Amino acid sequence: MSDPSGVIDPGTSAAPPPPRRGGWRPTLLHGVGRPWLFVAPVLLALAVVIGYPVVRAVWMSFQKDAGIDEATGMFVEGGNAGFTNYTHWLLQQCQLPTGGVESCPTGNLGSQFWAAIVVTLLFTVVTVALEATIGLGMAMIMGKTFRGRALLRAAVLIPWAIPTAVTARLWEFMFQYDGVVNRVLGTHILWQTDPTWSRVAVIVADVWKTTPFMALLILAGLQVIPGDVYEAARVDGASAWQRFTQITLPLLRPALLVAVLFRTMDALRLYDLPAIMTQGNPDTRTISILVVDQVRQGANSASALSVITFLMIFAVAFVLVKVLGANAVATQEEQRKAH
Repeated sequence: MSDPSGVIDPGTSAAPPPPRRGGWRPTLLHGVGRPWLFVAPVLLALAVVIGYPVVRAVWMSFQKDAGIDEATGMFVEGGNAGFTNYTHWLLQQCQLPTGGVESCPTGNLGSQFWAAIVVTLLFTVVTVALEATIGLGMAMIMGKTFRGRALLRAAVLIPWAIPTAVTARLWEFMFQYDGVVNRVLGTHILWQTDPTWSRVAVIVADVWKTTPFMALLILAGLQVIPGDVYEAARVDGASAWQRFTQITLPLLRPALLVAVLFRTMDALRLYDLPAIMTQGNPDTRTISILVVDQVRQGANSASALSVITFLMIFAVAFVLVKVLGANAVATQEEQRKAH
């Protein structure tokens, strides 16, 4: 209560203000709905750019291609094909005595598909392993302190900065029969047509092109490692090899796993290097090249192949994220416990 002089009695609490009536607080701007309001434009853009093409490709993969019916010679419209487009790629095999995927008829696409899968996995495993190993060595050198280090880092990134089509054309000239490679090595190898050496040529060109990318990612991980750890190891008498195996590799594992993950996803979609360098050699035909070749013959059958390729890459990415991601998290937890 207050006296006539206007002084409020300290023992009396002020009455709460009356509740506001008629007001409305939108849930999208407060509480749980606010994050979705900011994420909604990005989700909408992803749905248009990524979601619609994927859904459209899946729908087309179950449709027949319009064309001439071999039995009647009449033009027929496309219709529901069921899983026929998928069985053409996954089940049918070429049984011609001449062998080779280039001798398979159009209807027997299974051998072409599995041959392209083998070539794609071969390129992925070999190139990623070589690029990770060479990139680690390049990152170790670029991480040292010496005069001209900035110039070396800029020079190393030149192969990665060159467009892939230009790189493929450059190596195509070098791997010709009378090119630089045969003259330097003193050999007479048909790099563009030989089943084995054509794959070696593509692997060499891809390693030269993409190793700087791996080295850049690994170098970023090296720069995070504190120098005090190496100084303490030197004081304890650890050798250079012990410091590399006991300090560098364990602390560099998260960055190395991320580099391997990104590079693996890129290698599974390899197209331009073998397509330009070997110019349609079936021994270097990757799954992406097979998709592009099939688009010229039938869009719906190519859509089925695209869906299969998408599922394959998604499965590989899922396994790598689960396995490599778990290892990276475990490594970070070990580092926190050690500190």
